[in-house]
Amino acid sequence: MDRGKVEIRQEECKGCGLCMEACPPAVLRISESLNSAGYHPAMYVGHGCTGCGICFFVCPEPGAICVFRLAA
Repeated sequence: MDRGKVEIRQEECKGCGLCMEACPPAVLRISESLNSAGYHPAMYVGHGCTGCGICFFVCPEPGAICVFRLAA
């Protein structure tokens, strides 16, 4: 059961990969598509998020990642 949800603003993400390396359940990937700045942004696989927020804290781009904790 998912305990959280990650939303990544594709246009804000520079594809640095810090969020993917820091994610304990490994639910973030690099997108195959490019954003308007020419970066491959990170993306949420759609399930498995624990809502820990580590990806939010390691992201160097303000506002690129939002983590939501789901009600139990």
